Amino acid sequence: MTYRNLEEALATVGSAVDLLRNSQIGPYAFPVVRHEFTNWRDEQRAWRDTCALFDQSHHMTDLYVEGPDALRLFSDLGVNTFKNFRVDQAKQFVACSPAGYVIGDAILFYLDENKFNLVGRPPAANWVQYHAESGRYNATAEKDERSAFNQSRRKSYRFQIQGPNAVKVMEKVTGKPAPDIRFFNMDVFNVAGNDVRALRHGMVGRPGWELFGPWEQGEAVRNAILDGGSEFGIRQVGARAYPTTCLESGWIPSPLPAIYSGDEMKRYREWLTGRSYEAMASLGGSYYSNNIEDYYLTPWDLGYGSLVKFDHDFIGRAALEKMTENRKRKKVTLVWNGDDFAGAFGTLCHDEGPISKYVDLPLANYATLPYDKVLHSGKTVGLSTYTGYTYNERAMISLAMIDEEYAEAGKELMLIWGEEGGGSIKPTVERHAQAEIRVTVAPAPFAEAARTAYRPRAN
Repeated sequence: MTYRNLEEALATVGSAVDLLRNSQIGPYAFPVVRHEFTNWRDEQRAWRDTCALFDQSHHMTDLYVEGPDALRLFSDLGVNTFKNFRVDQAKQFVACSPAGYVIGDAILFYLDENKFNLVGRPPAANWVQYHAESGRYNATAEKDERSAFNQSRRKSYRFQIQGPNAVKVMEKVTGKPAPDIRFFNMDVFNVAGNDVRALRHGMVGRPGWELFGPWEQGEAVRNAILDGGSEFGIRQVGARAYPTTCLESGWIPSPLPAIYSGDEMKRYREWLTGRSYEAMASLGGSYYSNNIEDYYLTPWDLGYGSLVKFDHDFIGRAALEKMTENRKRKKVTLVWNGDDFAGAFGTLCHDEGPISKYVDLPLANYATLPYDKVLHSGKTVGLSTYTGYTYNERAMISLAMIDEEYAEAGKELMLIWGEEGGGSIKPTVERHAQAEIRVTVAPAPFAEAARTAYRPRAN
């Protein structure tokens, strides 16, 4: 059924949980890019051992905001500080509801005076666009939809190059020493005769840059990087391996937007169309609650506590000030017990007995918004929100937030894999039985390089 807006969908279905849990949309799509260029194991190894080239041109929403009030708009909506934010910098922008729960996050690029680009999953961009259009701001917002919803050519290409050999590759490609750009600052490279904006970045703790420019120049830039990187073991990363980078870096990309309840959010729900990300996203996993607010997450749950700065007024500030005194959960990595993982997977080969929920590799998510419950002695003590396999660490892992008393490294807990009652009606869910998976608490980020190099510099 087609709905005019999200509010109408909720009124018709009667429950946000039912709307999302029975959605016919599967996991978040990484379209257009080939599934594998070699194989996902070698592609994962490339960002650790040699050099990897990621094509990020298709799966993220771009929102271009321009005007004298553009910075004020982001300051009014973001938990971040904007005091020292300057042209040629970027930051992880986090937006919360009036109740202090995360609506979405994305990377905010300060392109030029009064000109910004917000890049990421749709919820943060939608929230900013709504306020740009409905608030009293002298600013315009232009959305460039991700390729799945954009039949025309996109405005910009976006690549990322990273790995131990990334510096050598870029020096070969540009014919110059790589500039010493500070983390999350930008400079310009010249690649194949084209000026390329470069953000100093590193998703799993390795050296790297995010490169972007006009769409029509993208093919020439990519070919030059591949040619220059051939002697340094460069690998293109396909759509299967790409979303697993966050498993090693500890970034949770899939919080449920905290917009489905509350009268203060009604106008926004009426603004969101019936085909918006928020109206069509699927909710899956072993964690069940009839109250949609039980799925809402705080900045501290997601590891964004250090980004919350009370040096400006913003939506959700009062609620977050109260939360600082009562933070309950900590972001961690959960390492699956290998025997339990093998046992669940092995049910596919047994003639008799129940079959566990299929574990896809390398990314195991089967819903846009995955939520699995984590237990200790039968009690729910946390939520797992993103699961997959890392060939670099030879481990099946989940990103999770756990009650602090159970979040100590080495603590053994139990993760429930699969949905209740044989599973929901989502097309990605076959009939199955739930499986108990022993998991061990580990730090987030899990990859040592990301933990010791990337995160300290990011914070």
